[in-house]
Amino acid sequence: MKNYLNFENDIKNLETELENLKDPYNQSGLSKVDTDKISNLQTEIESKLEKIYSNLNAWETALVARHEDRPKAKFFIDNLFEDFVLLSGDRFYGEDKSVISGFAKFEGKSVLVIGQEKGEDLETRIDRNFGMMRPEGYRKTIRLMKLANKFKIPIVVFIDTPGAYPGVGAEERGQAEAIARSIECSMDLSVPTVSIIIGEGGSGGAIALASSNKVLMLENAIYSVISPEGCATILWRDPKKTLEASEAMKMSAKDLLKLEIIDEIISEPTGGAHRDRDLILDNVRGSIRKNLNFFSNMSEDEILIHRKNKFLSIGRSKGFVSNKNNSDNLIMEMNYLEKVKNIISKNKNKFYFALLLLLLIIALFFFL
Repeated sequence: MKNYLNFENDIKNLETELENLKDPYNQSGLSKVDTDKISNLQTEIESKLEKIYSNLNAWETALVARHEDRPKAKFFIDNLFEDFVLLSGDRFYGEDKSVISGFAKFEGKSVLVIGQEKGEDLETRIDRNFGMMRPEGYRKTIRLMKLANKFKIPIVVFIDTPGAYPGVGAEERGQAEAIARSIECSMDLSVPTVSIIIGEGGSGGAIALASSNKVLMLENAIYSVISPEGCATILWRDPKKTLEASEAMKMSAKDLLKLEIIDEIISEPTGGAHRDRDLILDNVRGSIRKNLNFFSNMSEDEILIHRKNKFLSIGRSKGFVSNKNNSDNLIMEMNYLEKVKNIISKNKNKFYFALLLLLLIIALFFFL
């Protein structure tokens, strides 16, 4: 059974009519398929989908990102990668089923795959905690990211979470510290990392795994510091002002690409990723391939610098820096003494040799 959003009522009515026409024996008085009417209805549905989805507002985009039928991380992992080996546990506390992680092959090359999984039905959603990770989930991904870094294996991350789990137990086990450690680990990696926001990218729960060289978003995904409902409650004290909150937060893929917070938008089929799963698979596969190849000739230092400069340059295009592409602009200003210390620390061996030579000259001067 298909699920429809509030603004898709016209599509629902047309598709119901279409299904009845395709199966006339379920209706009394009809005994043959009306192919002309079916063709016209299909054209009308496509036209309406195009019209609706080309004019989505920010709140409607959020609803599409949360759609029940939208492809989840497990779907992408099962269909894009071969020889996937599931790895569990953080080696401190336990396993977190809200995140799937393990090593796999992508087009013959080894990768580490991490995916925040919401679940497909009520039972699996409860089991997966609706994609809200606990501290042990972040510590598991840290463990595996360090392992991938050790063996020089690229990392691909699928992000789909309303946020980190806010329960008492999670806070007692160090939720904030685990998120911070995950961000720190992600920034220190010397292997290429590609994060793809496939649905919701909510709060620190998303940024903990999105501190990557390349951050990509599906066309109808969202990425924000807080949910629209939470923002509306805080700013307007009215959870119904979700449209105003959604627009103010600039959380859609188009807005975030304009602000240079993300690097690429992966196009979706008309009507959302759930309407043509084969097409969205091809689009995501092509994007992963392109972005991994981008780093194929880079050294470890270049990959690390690329990631750090990416995040340091966010917000500078319309700020105080005249040329954000100049990496010198991203270096903190130092006074004369700090500059001398920096030069000495970079050239320790030469400095010690020069100092030793100077002491020998002084000793010879006094004794001779």
